[in-house]
Amino acid sequence: MKNKVFNSKTDLKDLPRISDRVTFIYIERAKINRIDGAITARDIRGLVKIPAAMIGILMLGPGVEITHRAMELLGDTGTSVIWVGENGVRNYSNGRPLAHSTKLLEKQAKLVSNSKSRIKVARLMYAMRFEGEDVSRLTMQQLRGREGSRIRSVYRKNSQLFDVEWTRRDYNPDDFDDSTPINQALSACHVCLYGLCHSIITALGMAPGLGFVHTGHDKSFVYDIADLYKAETSIPLAFEIVKESSEDDDIGSISRRKMRDLFRERKIAKQITRDLQFLMGIDDEDIFEIETINLWDEKENHVPYGINYEVD
Repeated sequence: MKNKVFNSKTDLKDLPRISDRVTFIYIERAKINRIDGAITARDIRGLVKIPAAMIGILMLGPGVEITHRAMELLGDTGTSVIWVGENGVRNYSNGRPLAHSTKLLEKQAKLVSNSKSRIKVARLMYAMRFEGEDVSRLTMQQLRGREGSRIRSVYRKNSQLFDVEWTRRDYNPDDFDDSTPINQALSACHVCLYGLCHSIITALGMAPGLGFVHTGHDKSFVYDIADLYKAETSIPLAFEIVKESSEDDDIGSISRRKMRDLFRERKIAKQITRDLQFLMGIDDEDIFEIETINLWDEKENHVPYGINYEVD
């Protein structure tokens, strides 16, 4: 007699919003499977059950084996899955979004495809960083200069605050260990922030590659959004980690754990979701529109799907 398997699909409207989920979980060197509505991770230390619908992003590191049934569950619950390198410092691939509607993607594409609306959104992004300043008349060149000055000031301030030596941002993307402890911590903390931003962008059905400030890369929009939060999250935390760490400490592992805690304590996922809505001019009801399929028409814009339009 075969065991009874429950494969009923969870209704999308019953799933937790992306802003209410655990920010991310990183797993390496483990076997991932499924038991009912939870995924399981097993390694030499034992087995852990994790409710799939409560995970915002699952980061799969080296040595992970994952079953088809686990991926089926993660897809049904809209959990973003990203395959990453050791210490989470490389992003190789990601899965399908939680949102099934293309409304947000179409809005993003419309805004980024027009130079006037694109610079308007870019200025909004910079305005969020230059609190209390009017940037409505600044060119992109002027904004980049202001941002460069601001970020250098942030590095100097945190260097003095935590008494950590700072020269410049210098790292080898192909060799995590080939850099100073502060650059290792910055790389690991930034990648966690990129992962969270990537997860929320894709979960909302938006395009990670359609950036307003950054361009030409498949994660341009991810970098746009992450830059809004670095000065208050990943940069100061990286300096704090180096201040408190010894030579034998695993900077990458410590950075992941502390970024995870920071995301949870400050509700960063909710903030990112709210800021994306603000930047795109999106209402709450537009985020998770359920299973909307239409046919495009050059005169009527959209016509119903699933109808035979044969003309006699």
